[in-house]
Amino acid sequence: MEIKEAQEIVDKWIKEHGVRYFNELTNMAMLTEEVGEVARIIARRYGEQSEKESDKGKDLGDEFADVLFVLICLANQTGVDLEEALSRNLEKKSKRDHDRHHENEKLK
Repeated sequence: MEIKEAQEIVDKWIKEHGVRYFNELTNMAMLTEEVGEVARIIARRYGEQSEKESDKGKDLGDEFADVLFVLICLANQTGVDLEEALSRNLEKKSKRDHDRHHENEKLK
């Protein structure tokens, strides 16, 4: 699925099932909440904290998808073409960081 297509699918889903988009501030709070759920799983599953029984069955992929869904909602609401924005961002990073990471002693 292309990013542009994902934005169209989410927009259609919102219009058919969600009635309307939540406002941008509500969606920003929801995005923060969803990122927190991802952080909790990663901290406990891959970090040093022990994983609680209630977290063991959680699907990290599903949590990532929740983050992506809300991010796409915010992009749609604010008129951002994520495919174009990501392309520009990768170009910027490629120019700025061309040798930066190769020269980082911490990564060797």
